[in-house]
Amino acid sequence: MSRDIKELKTKANMIRRDILEMIYNIRSGHLGGSFSMVELLTALYFDEMHYDPENPKAPERDRFVLSKGHTAPALYAALANAGFFPKEKLLTSFRRIDCMLQGHPDMRKTPGVEMTSGSLGIGLSAAGGMALACRLRGLKSRVYCMIGDGELNEGQIWEAAATAAHYCLDNLTALIDVNGLQNDAETKKVKNMLDIRKKWEAFGWNTTEIDGHDFDAIFSALDAARACKGRPTAVIAHTVKGKGVSFMENVVAFHGKTPTEDEYRDGMKELKAAGL
Repeated sequence: MSRDIKELKTKANMIRRDILEMIYNIRSGHLGGSFSMVELLTALYFDEMHYDPENPKAPERDRFVLSKGHTAPALYAALANAGFFPKEKLLTSFRRIDCMLQGHPDMRKTPGVEMTSGSLGIGLSAAGGMALACRLRGLKSRVYCMIGDGELNEGQIWEAAATAAHYCLDNLTALIDVNGLQNDAETKKVKNMLDIRKKWEAFGWNTTEIDGHDFDAIFSALDAARACKGRPTAVIAHTVKGKGVSFMENVVAFHGKTPTEDEYRDGMKELKAAGL
């Protein structure tokens, strides 16, 4: 399959600009982990996944579950750019009471959101249920679940991993955003999960490791996941928290820090320059 990687990079840059603008506009939101998963989301929504924004509940659609729900800004920017709702909603609705773009994804309010999330650890259970339901209904749909590396501290992730392997859910792909930082510190200092790949392999998953910002590597992993039969796939994506704005990269404070006016201006300038 021929893919326009240059166009996808341009789309990823636009999504980062949307994320920065919406968080700065409301002075609230999680920027670092939203930036780290942009290429993964871009690959899914603008090449890999089958969906219809005009009919977001079509049974045959592919499904995406954002388990690390605090990074909703990235999902909302991707959905808006994919046509699920007008882009102006990013600035008029995000993190506002009774609006469609809540601080964490809400499947009752936002077109394209498959699962209400935010309480860490629950997403893979929901995604596994969706994958099993699709198989029982004879649908060819695939299910993708984005998990944070800090979220791997949650026991429910591993219960869900064991269940998915037991039921041989080869239509399920977990994308683990390994950016190395969580709310307070480096993930390995909060709780060292040691060799993540060996853990997923021990739970019976087809497992691969990639650079989560390299589109060629991402698509190679997604193609391999589609070809794998009889096992779910875990894609361990090594990323950079705050990716795209140099002074935000690998800075734990930007997990949930709102940029100052100067940081917003300088960050937007850097992203616009990179998008030329």
